[in-house]
Amino acid sequence: MTKAIHMMIRVLEEKRSVDFYSAAFGLEVADRFPFDDFTLVYLRSPDADFEIELTINHDRKQPYALGDAYGHVAFVVNDLDKEHARFEAKGLKPNPVKEFFRGGSLMARFFFVQDPDGYKIEVLQKHGRYR
Repeated sequence: MTKAIHMMIRVLEEKRSVDFYSAAFGLEVADRFPFDDFTLVYLRSPDADFEIELTINHDRKQPYALGDAYGHVAFVVNDLDKEHARFEAKGLKPNPVKEFFRGGSLMARFFFVQDPDGYKIEVLQKHGRYR
């Protein structure tokens, strides 16, 4: 059996990223491992084991080029409209809520937001396959 445990992204500023993921998704620092050239920070929700690993390369001064291969990571919420309003109130600049239909039925309601390094994050209403 396999189990997804984390995804890794490279970020410029540790505090800025930790603050964003805490404010947006309630993620907390589960572990922090400083090394000579880089630091690894693992963020986790109290409700799930899956983590986001932040890698902070100490000598990096320029933003990372995200390229055209990265898509997004997704979070599911019970009340999308409430979360969207909360994101707006915190100044996190969410995109508008969208609806996606397939075969005439609602497949997904969602919005996107970007973290301080430009990584896209999808926030989905709990519905159908998104749970």
